[in-house]
Amino acid sequence: MILNLDQVSLMKEGNWILKDINWQIDNGEHWAMLGLNGAGKTALLHMLCAYYFPTKGSVTVLNRRFGKDPLGDELRRKIGIVSSTIKERLYESDSAYQIVLSGAFASIGLYETPTDDMREKAQQLLKELGCFGYANRSFRKLSQGERQRVLIARSLMANPDLLILDEPTNGLDFLAREQLLETIDHLATRTPSTSIIFVTHHVEEILPCFHKTLLLKSGHIFAADQTNQIVTSEVLSDFFNIQVRVSWINARPTISKV
Repeated sequence: MILNLDQVSLMKEGNWILKDINWQIDNGEHWAMLGLNGAGKTALLHMLCAYYFPTKGSVTVLNRRFGKDPLGDELRRKIGIVSSTIKERLYESDSAYQIVLSGAFASIGLYETPTDDMREKAQQLLKELGCFGYANRSFRKLSQGERQRVLIARSLMANPDLLILDEPTNGLDFLAREQLLETIDHLATRTPSTSIIFVTHHVEEILPCFHKTLLLKSGHIFAADQTNQIVTSEVLSDFFNIQVRVSWINARPTISKV
C-alpha cells in the first residue's frame, strides 16, 4: 500500500483544515484529486510529505507510520513532487540539467558531485520529456511549459514510489497544457510501479490513466471511487452546488453549466 489515511484530521490556528479523511492508495494506482481553491488540497499534500502531522487519526505513507517510523528526508526521497512551492525555491540561474540532477539528492541546488550514473539518468530523462534541447539553458529563460517538464524530470531522478503533481498546468496556455498532459499520460504508462496523484481544479484535465478520483471539499472527502463513478453529472452537481452536465470526449470529461 502506498498510503493509508485513517480518520485523519488537521487543525491549524484553531481551525479544522482537514476533517475525518479516509483514503487508501495501492501500489501502481493513479489518482486525480479534484477540489476548488481552499478545499484543503495543499494541506493534504503537505501531510503526505511529512511536513504536517495529523491532529487526529493515523497516517501511513510508503509503509512508514507517522509518529512511529523514521520520516523526514528518508521518506521524501521516495516521493517525487512537482509544485509551485518547489519551483519558487529553485535557483533560476541553474541550468535545466543542474536542476534535474539535484533531484537525485532531493536538494535545492546542486551541492554534491553527481555520479556518472546520475548524469546518464538525468540526460535520459531530459530526452524522454523533450527537454534535452534546452538542457544547458538557465531555468529563468525557460517558458512555463518547459519549466514544468524540467520539474517532472527532476522529480523522477530518485525513482519515486509516489509522484505528486500539484496543479502542474497552472499558467499554461491551451497548447502547452495539452502537451504537458500528453507527457503525464505517457509517464503513467512508462512508470507503472509509481503511483501518481494528479491535483487539479479543472475536470477536463482528468486523463484516462487516472482510473480513480477523489473529490475534496471544505477539508472533507466528498467522494472517492472509480473515476467513471465519480465524474458524473449527478455527483459533480452536488459537489459544486450547481447543476452541471458532464460529457466525455476521447475518454476525457468536459463540464458545462446546465
